[in-house]
Amino acid sequence: MRIGVFLIAAQFPGQEPGRVLADAVELIVAAEEAGFDDAWIAEHHFMSYGVCPSAITLAAVAAGRTARIGLGTAVSVLSTQHPVALAEQAAMLHHLSGGRFTLGVGRGGPWVDLEVFGTGLERFERGFGESLDLLLDALRGDRVAAGGEFFRFREVRMVPGARMRPVVACTSEATVALAAERGLPMLLGMHIGDGEKASMVARYGSAGGHIAAAVGHVADSTAQAVRELKESMPRWLGPGLASYVPVDERPRPARDVGEYVDLLTRIHPVGSAEHCAESILRTAENTGIEHVILMVEGLGDHRRTLENVRRFGAEVLPMVRRAGRAGSPDGLSSPRAPVSG
Repeated sequence: MRIGVFLIAAQFPGQEPGRVLADAVELIVAAEEAGFDDAWIAEHHFMSYGVCPSAITLAAVAAGRTARIGLGTAVSVLSTQHPVALAEQAAMLHHLSGGRFTLGVGRGGPWVDLEVFGTGLERFERGFGESLDLLLDALRGDRVAAGGEFFRFREVRMVPGARMRPVVACTSEATVALAAERGLPMLLGMHIGDGEKASMVARYGSAGGHIAAAVGHVADSTAQAVRELKESMPRWLGPGLASYVPVDERPRPARDVGEYVDLLTRIHPVGSAEHCAESILRTAENTGIEHVILMVEGLGDHRRTLENVRRFGAEVLPMVRRAGRAGSPDGLSSPRAPVSG
């Protein structure tokens, strides 16, 4: 299995955005030292939920501070960027990181970002497939041109060129179909559990290469871990989720923060080291996905988040990897082989 960290650059009350971003880079360095396979960075605009507006820029900074760990965007929002410009940035980072970078893209949401960046609601609602195909053309050929509804330009040379296969965040049947038709791995969010992830994998048709996001918090006991997140996460999620501003008159989606945190602590690796390892392995068994990325920032305290990363590396990752190699040591279940069809 591959286990990574998933960083939102979450701003808790009283924190300065610049400090949050610097702390995120330090967490990636700590994740490399702790033995994680990769680090994935989220992108958000104009909100405290996440204060990183350019995941690819933060990944570039992290690439210069690390030597081994893989780096990815989870995700770069394709609806607010030009696909060729994003491909150029990804190619640069591919070369400068020694091939450690993976571009993750997503459709995003109907937020005010579309207005600010001038891409508009129509491109969000109808143009994701065209944007994705143009990105793929730019990432797999030396030259690219466009003649679609949203992009029209003469053929140009890609400099620097890089052959890369992006990952696609999928939250709907339509996006699953787009990813499957193009043979691109899915990134499935932490807001859904194993059952919904397994259903999306089944609709896709193959379990190979997909990534499952989850909340990860380890403590001396499961009760302690759950209690700590229930005390801390609402302070971030309350104002953070309220920061989403629709671009039109549609109502903003409402979510009960307390119920959401309760769900996250029940369905994800939040607990003792053994409980966390069992949860990760159970996700692999239930979904066929053998790449999990853990959102580790739930406490809102940088020192304790560093401790969380280090404890996962010292206590949880060895159990997961032993189980993957040897079957079911220490009472842990081992993941089944990937499913297909």
